[in-house]
Amino acid sequence: MPPALWVLALLALLMPAFANNFILFQVFGWTFILGMIALSLMFLAGYGGMVSLIQMTVAGLAGYLVAILGPSGTEQVSLGLPWWINIPAAVLIATFFGTLVGALAVRTEGIYTIMITLAIAAAFFYFTRQNYTIFNGYSGFSLVVPPQLFGIDWRQPVAFYYLTLGCALLSYAAVVYVARSPFGLALQGVRDNARRMAALGYNVVWHRILAYGFAAVIASFGGILLVWQNAQIAPGTAGLPAVIDILVIAVVGGLRHPVGPFIGAFIYVLLSSFAPDILQALGLAPDRFKLIVGIGFLAVVYFSPDGVLGLWERAMARRRNRTDPLTGLPR
Repeated sequence: MPPALWVLALLALLMPAFANNFILFQVFGWTFILGMIALSLMFLAGYGGMVSLIQMTVAGLAGYLVAILGPSGTEQVSLGLPWWINIPAAVLIATFFGTLVGALAVRTEGIYTIMITLAIAAAFFYFTRQNYTIFNGYSGFSLVVPPQLFGIDWRQPVAFYYLTLGCALLSYAAVVYVARSPFGLALQGVRDNARRMAALGYNVVWHRILAYGFAAVIASFGGILLVWQNAQIAPGTAGLPAVIDILVIAVVGGLRHPVGPFIGAFIYVLLSSFAPDILQALGLAPDRFKLIVGIGFLAVVYFSPDGVLGLWERAMARRRNRTDPLTGLPR
C-alpha cells in the first residue's frame, strides 16, 4: 500500500474525533453504503464486462427481507425473528435472487443485458408497491433498526460510521482479493475474449453467473445497511431513480478500480446533501438538485470516460512526463 492510502486509512479511523454527527452518519455512512452497492456493479462491469442494473434491486430485496423476517414497526407483517436468523436469511435469499437474474442475463450481451436487468428492476419496484401481503405495498416498513449487539446502539452516528466503514473495507478487500485470484483472472479473460477462454476449457457461462452471485453478496450487505440507516424501506428505495443513481455513481467514480465507486458515491452524496441548499440560495427550486447531478455526470463522462479516476491518472501521467526520470527535477 502506498503511503497515501495509509494516511487515508488513519484519517478514516480518526474521523469521529473532529467530524459532527451529520458528517459521520449522513455523509460518510451514506457514502460507504452507496459505494458498496456501486462496487458490486463495478465488479461486474469492470472485471466481467457486464453492465447490470439489478444491483440496487438486490440491495432492496435484502433490506425488505430484514424488515419482513425481523422486527419492525409494521408488526402485522414482520415475523420478528432474531438477527442471527433474519440477516443471514436475507443475504442468502437476495444472493440467490441476484445469481438467478445473472443466469438469465449472461445469455445476452451489451444493451440486451442492460435492458433485461432494467426490466427485472422495474418489475420488482411495481411488485413491491402493489403487494400488501408480504411487502406492505406503498407504505413499506418503518422502525427497521440494527440489533444492539455488545450493548452498542449501532444506529448512533459514531457506531454506525464504524459499522459502515468496516463493511466497506471488507467489501473492498474482498473485491481486490477475488480480482487477483484464479477465478478473477479468468473472469477478466472472459471479459476480454470469451471465445478464446472457452477454447482453453473455461466455462464462460458459469464464471459469469458466479460473478453475479459474488456481486449480489456485496449488494445485499449494502442494502441491509441502507435500511438500517433510513430506519425504513419502501418501494422507492429500490425504484428506477435509485437504480440509475447506482449506475451514475459507478461510472462517475470509475469502473477500472474498486476505489472508484466510493469516490463516485462521495461526490453523489455531497451533491445530494448540499446542492438543494445551494439552489435555494440562488433562488431556484431545491428539489431540482438532480439536475446538478446530471450535469456533473455528463461533464465527467464527456471529459473522461474512465471517470474521476481517469482524470487523476491522466493528471499524474502529465506530471511524470514533465519530470526527468533520472533527477526528479522538472524538464
